[in-house]
Amino acid sequence: MRHSTTYPRKLLAFFALAFLISLNFHSQETQKIYLSGKDFKNPVKWDFMCTDGNNSKTWSTINVPSNWELQGFGTYTYGRWYKELNEKEPSKEEGFYKYKFNIPNSYKGKNITIVFGGAMTDTDVKINGKSAGETHQGGFYEFKFDITALINYGAENLLEVHVSKHSSNNTVNNAERKTDWWLFGGIYRPVWLEVSPKSYIEHVAVDAKMDGSFTAKLDFVNLPKNASLDASIAAIGNSKTYPTVNIPLNQNENSQTIHAKWNDVQTWAPESPNLYTLTLTLKTKNEVHHTYKTKIGFRTLAFLKKDGIYVNGKKIIMKGINRHTIWPESGRSTDKAISILDVNLLKDMNMNAVRGHYPPDTHFLEVCDSLGLFVLNELAGWQNGYDTKTGAKLIKETVQRDVNHPSVIIWDHGNEGGWNYDIDHVFHQYDPQKRIVIHPWADFNGWDSHHYPTYLTGMHRFNNGENVFFPTEFMHGTYDNGIGAGLEDFWTRYKQSPLFAGGFMWAMLDEAVLRTDWSGEQKYDSKGSLAADGVLGPHREKEGSFYTVKEVWAPIQFQPKMITTTFDGSFLITNDYIYTNLNECKLEYRVLKTANNILYTHNKAEVIDSNTIQIESIEPSETRKIHFEVPAIFFDGDWLEITAHDKHGREIYTWSWPIHRAPYFANKFMAKEASTKTATVSKSQDKILLSSEKLRVHLNATTGEITSIENNQGNVPFINGPKPVGMKAKVENVSIEQNKEGAVCFFNYFGGIHSIKWTLFNDGRLKMEMILLKDAGRNEGFDGSAFEDKISKLGITFDYPEAGVQGVKWIGNGPYHVWKNRIKGTTFGLWEKDYNNTITGESFENLVYPEFKGYHANVIGANLKTEKGAIKFFSENDKLFLRLFTPDLPKNAFSGTFPQPEFPEGNISFMYEIPAMRAFKPLEHQGPESQPTNIRIKSGDDGIPMTLWFDFRDN
Repeated sequence: MRHSTTYPRKLLAFFALAFLISLNFHSQETQKIYLSGKDFKNPVKWDFMCTDGNNSKTWSTINVPSNWELQGFGTYTYGRWYKELNEKEPSKEEGFYKYKFNIPNSYKGKNITIVFGGAMTDTDVKINGKSAGETHQGGFYEFKFDITALINYGAENLLEVHVSKHSSNNTVNNAERKTDWWLFGGIYRPVWLEVSPKSYIEHVAVDAKMDGSFTAKLDFVNLPKNASLDASIAAIGNSKTYPTVNIPLNQNENSQTIHAKWNDVQTWAPESPNLYTLTLTLKTKNEVHHTYKTKIGFRTLAFLKKDGIYVNGKKIIMKGINRHTIWPESGRSTDKAISILDVNLLKDMNMNAVRGHYPPDTHFLEVCDSLGLFVLNELAGWQNGYDTKTGAKLIKETVQRDVNHPSVIIWDHGNEGGWNYDIDHVFHQYDPQKRIVIHPWADFNGWDSHHYPTYLTGMHRFNNGENVFFPTEFMHGTYDNGIGAGLEDFWTRYKQSPLFAGGFMWAMLDEAVLRTDWSGEQKYDSKGSLAADGVLGPHREKEGSFYTVKEVWAPIQFQPKMITTTFDGSFLITNDYIYTNLNECKLEYRVLKTANNILYTHNKAEVIDSNTIQIESIEPSETRKIHFEVPAIFFDGDWLEITAHDKHGREIYTWSWPIHRAPYFANKFMAKEASTKTATVSKSQDKILLSSEKLRVHLNATTGEITSIENNQGNVPFINGPKPVGMKAKVENVSIEQNKEGAVCFFNYFGGIHSIKWTLFNDGRLKMEMILLKDAGRNEGFDGSAFEDKISKLGITFDYPEAGVQGVKWIGNGPYHVWKNRIKGTTFGLWEKDYNNTITGESFENLVYPEFKGYHANVIGANLKTEKGAIKFFSENDKLFLRLFTPDLPKNAFSGTFPQPEFPEGNISFMYEIPAMRAFKPLEHQGPESQPTNIRIKSGDDGIPMTLWFDFRDN
């Protein structure tokens, strides 16, 4: 008979710990033994009590690591409680933790350190009732205590941790807790023991240069007599071997600097993030005392004032963004999978740099090392700095933890005033690489990181300045503002300066968190517009600007090109890499073709030809021609796509070009039918009726607007247009006629519209031929001009009910909606999407992308699907915008935010000019593509045509 035994949880933990110890007993590496889980997805339960808020004043258990709010304890607090939120001072919550663990007798004589990856914020630690050290203050930093003398060997040990969400040190609260971010409490990063031999290497700070030369500052504990050090490197992902270097040590110095040199190393940079495992072995003649391993990268930093930032001898331009460490269901407690996800998303946007407001998780820096991003590593301090004693300690903790990451190239000291000049020098005390220290938003010590510069920022700052310029915040992304909107203008202008070193957009994520204290449908909170700043949603949903950034920052840039009958397969492209020759990348073209009447069917486009495009040598900053042989069937296709992949296989971007012009497509895509009956037209007083076998259109002779439409299925509610947008127009006279093709109604106008010709063809197709801006826009009967001085919207609009709309299939640019200053990131093709009511930055329970509503660029044809059938539009004009309804405004926006520009009246509009989106500051502070236009009309001008086809038939 089989018997089962159930062991207590803490006894199982002891067995697991003993097993790990037995595996590594003879190893001389420092052993890392977790007391908590390694991350929030794999936690360990500790005993816990919170003193205030939800589920307080009662002992229970909690996952460690975690932020206690996301576990249902305490209260949610946003750091602008004292300003925009106008709330009372948050409760001073405290959390008490207990956990028991065992240490075997075999660990006597070793050094045991307890390490906290991060706890918010004041933290007191006791082992077996005795203090492990002074209170640690600062919520974003790794800290440790030597607990060797406090351990009960071969017995159970009690760990007690007291965490205060708010600090007893007001400078810590001002730096970390009066901030524009979420405030959390708890032990949110892992807790572990480090078990080291009696003699060991306590810390290593490396400076590994591009030529293979190596310097490191080492701190030893109990350095033995006659000790030496073996130093070796092993390439990660490469079989190349390097010799071991033996280095004698001075037995009288516990801190020493060592030197070595290896030949033929591969350098680290974002485009080629080559890493090595450094192994340092502390030994005497007959004994290995300790082995220390860490990953390093060989790269040389040079910071030249009035010149630039150089990495491996190349002047860099950082394409970066600001990132908060956050996940909606776990707060600041994350894991390596999230770090991998985030770095890949940044790399997918063709970024090469990232910045945060505090030191990120170690695993995030590890991923930046391995996938390749420059990192600006920041000491927290949001508009307020730490006092000198606390700040100096936190700088030491930051630098000592992160000094060996090759991705870290700059130290940020606080943010927007959150610095302390008296401790700037502390960074260099612990950093042998002497990375520069900047004050983000300030022009400090030769490095100008001015925040949110306007397009025309000057006054000896950017365009007439002398200091290296790299705004550590720009292109603010609240809701759908900024990020992609206006980026191309700013970037083009910035790059004109040889002193430009890049910039960091605000921000990567909408920092919405799960409210465990809320019931009902809405459970994710971004505090209105305060934290909804991202180019990605809280679960990393991609907004439209994601693709705009991807195209604008692509390291391959295509010069403008229109495909015509003279196309010879050639393009001019520019290499926008820092290090990579484009012959290391891969280009492939595809010619795509759709069937006739494609919008009437479920068919997709097909590839009728594809091939690779050979790239000759194109060095960084060079512009050269690429070419492919145009296949014989090329002009049978509808559009051309070219996709680029980098040398690692990551897609850079896919560009597309229509092969034909809009009239060709309108003729191809619109269904024509045989008809035995001739369409008719009649006029009675102010009513005009265009009638065919399948369609009847009623027009008002006075206003020129459609009053009703019927097909054989019933009413089609496409009415009350065309109304002019951005101009004035009124009917001068009207005439009607019939011909063999159908029935015609012709309107002449005063104002911005010159004339509109309506033709109802015998088979029921309806055509509108409009001429704008002819004969100087006659102003008879108007008070002033027919046009505004500054035009942000120009076109015509109609009414159509939004209720019952199911989706849209279209040919044009897509799939995302656009603004005047955010056209890039959309590509020409065949697209389809279902109706949704997504509010960017707010619909966190149901973020559906791409958004359905808004402006769509270069629309050739569209099929709007509804519960009562489908209506279709076709354009004979290539650069026409189709407006589909009006996106809903956020319900929780704070005053002073501008979620979107005003839309025209009506619901469906056909536009030649659409508005630009703000980027944090007014449009007049942005570049030329964000500005409204003006109109100049001369006598003799032909005017601007707008030719539309409508298919309201019941097919």
